[in-house]
Amino acid sequence: MTVVLFGQEHLAFSDTAHAVRLLLLDGPLDLAWKHSGMTSDFIAEMMAPRFRPSRRLYNQLKQDIGYLANELIENAIKFRARGEVVVEALAQTDCIRLRVSNFIDSETAARFQRLLVNVTSGDPGDLLIRQIEASATATTGGTSGLGLLTLMSDYEVQFAWLFEEDGVHERTRLETYAAMAIPA
Repeated sequence: MTVVLFGQEHLAFSDTAHAVRLLLLDGPLDLAWKHSGMTSDFIAEMMAPRFRPSRRLYNQLKQDIGYLANELIENAIKFRARGEVVVEALAQTDCIRLRVSNFIDSETAARFQRLLVNVTSGDPGDLLIRQIEASATATTGGTSGLGLLTLMSDYEVQFAWLFEEDGVHERTRLETYAAMAIPA
């Protein structure tokens, strides 16, 4: 088992009245991709209302939660091995926490772990600028990490990742944890 952490803490979930858990069943990539935006909007709609007394904060959080959820869900769908994707969201007074779980093949797990070493190796803002420049001049596609770097740099999201090998099925269970602070 390998755990990659970003930030000071491993993000934990607890039972609360302001939580949602969704199970996205396996299916065609194009359909799952289309539904990721709707799923992200649903999560944002479920998590933001407790901040409605401040209309500005409510609108900003709804947008930010939707962006965070969409990035994590799209990554889980795009890189998954066969199986469902589990999305859990928790609204606390000081932050929003998300956990996205899915299976990936061993090659994807190794590639993603290499990417994480790069995107967590320095200041997210500096790394984001360098990656934007590198992506602009790249001749081949690939996993760039721009979405994660944008979330870390511009939204100050803290991440943690848990990789658990499932040797029987030759795949790896990936859990992505994210915490986004609620502005005061």
